Amino acid sequence: MIQFLIKRILGLLFVIFGVTFITFIMGYFAPGDPITAMLGERATPETVAQMKHLYGLDLPWYQQYGNYLVNLARFNLGMSFRLQGRPVWDILKDGLPVSLELAFWGLLLQIFIGIPLGIISALKANTWVDTLNMSIALVLYAFPVFITGVLLQLLVIWVSKQTGVSWPVTQWGYPWRYTWTDIQYKILPILVYATAGIAYYARLARTSMLEVLKQDYVRTARAKGLREQSVVYRHAFRNALIPLVTVFGVSIGFLVTGGFFTERIFNLPGIANLTLISIDSLDYPVLQATTALLALCIVLGNLISDILYSLVDPRIKAE
Repeated sequence: MIQFLIKRILGLLFVIFGVTFITFIMGYFAPGDPITAMLGERATPETVAQMKHLYGLDLPWYQQYGNYLVNLARFNLGMSFRLQGRPVWDILKDGLPVSLELAFWGLLLQIFIGIPLGIISALKANTWVDTLNMSIALVLYAFPVFITGVLLQLLVIWVSKQTGVSWPVTQWGYPWRYTWTDIQYKILPILVYATAGIAYYARLARTSMLEVLKQDYVRTARAKGLREQSVVYRHAFRNALIPLVTVFGVSIGFLVTGGFFTERIFNLPGIANLTLISIDSLDYPVLQATTALLALCIVLGNLISDILYSLVDPRIKAE
């Protein structure tokens, strides 16, 4: 296990290096001058030259990237172009709790609603229950998040006008606090974030369970007179977990930056929305930091999946 973890950590460093290099090169050769965009009407040749020297943008690209790696090793993500003089980490740490809370509750809904629906559909295969569940899942999965979010906002506004009950359709409230006002702000974004994932988990769980339920050991367990609940959850479901664990690892990887459309639609001050704003404003230090954070989360998610494989199926060894 230790050797496995060491290999994964080395792979993590390689992925982070590759992602940061590609992001840096794309930003370096991208059209447009971030310093000129930052200064706006105050941009003069002298001022632009001074700001480029301040941010180290007058150095060769390889020296700029080397300085970036040195600062990254010291957990220094640099200074923002858009918010002059403000460290990138100070910007990200404000949005991190919002994105984590959104993704955490959304992932819980995806798992605890989607997987049971998939199991029920597999046990009731080719019945009206299965058809209804999978039809709803297909519709939810087919609708893009930005369409679902806007339609839900319009529905809530219409209901509010008809009933006179006010309900917020933007913003988030205070992170990780659950007063009634905070819950009102958070319900809609969480539901929109979770919809496509619920549908995907449901369809994947159904497919995996149907495949496992046809195996000989499941028929043997039933022939021995075991209770159906024991057959389903102890024998069948455990062996159907491998594909679900894979998707779970990917979902963990997108915990921080997985809600781009959701955060944009509901105007949430999260990491994903900060990334989109940094793209619009050519704020490359913030963009590089969020990209590196996404790569880190994805690699850690894959690491968690590999560990869970050996727990779910003892035949799979970490080596």
